[in-house]
Amino acid sequence: MDRLDAPPDVVIRRLPLYVRSLRYLLEEGIHSVSSQELGERINVTAAQIRKDLSYFGEFGKQGIGYDVEKLLNQIERILGLTNRWPMVVVGLGYLGQAIARYEGFHTQGLQIVGLFDRDPDKVGRMVGNLPILDYTLLQTVISTHQARLAIIAVPAAHAQVVADVLIEAGIRAILNYAPVILQTPDDVWVRYIDPVAVMHSLTYYLAHEHQA
Repeated sequence: MDRLDAPPDVVIRRLPLYVRSLRYLLEEGIHSVSSQELGERINVTAAQIRKDLSYFGEFGKQGIGYDVEKLLNQIERILGLTNRWPMVVVGLGYLGQAIARYEGFHTQGLQIVGLFDRDPDKVGRMVGNLPILDYTLLQTVISTHQARLAIIAVPAAHAQVVADVLIEAGIRAILNYAPVILQTPDDVWVRYIDPVAVMHSLTYYLAHEHQA
């Protein structure tokens, strides 16, 4: 899908929330849900639910609601969750190791196939069932597994260089934990997780709560 024709990014970001909520509904034994009920679970309006889904086709029937399992399967297909997605992690400090040990990836269709670091003291160590490999093996592992996803957990000063190498090797989607904005081509998607920036956005509300 061309970026010009794609749904707004904010809609794409909400789809995984729909998937999570629909899975919870099935676990609770609920097999039909209205836009209102689903919206309440993810804090959006019923109208927004209908608008989001309209980008991808017709779902549910007015006055009847959505078949939970059917809607879940359709959104999983839209997100590509019916596929298995190999990915690599670069930077195996404390954060990188915690990411590598996170079991949720495997159960949600994401498979870590390579861990990489420049530090010779880390190379060869096992994290879970994978060894930390030398950074120079990135190209080989990415090519072998046809990986297109990567997580960057290196210091900010090294993140751009790492991103450039990953992209050259074939990576097309990056989750970046380094506190820096990456410069990437238009056909590479990047998401950022910066805990400090997020916490600072929360301290704003604490600093001004008495004014409210």
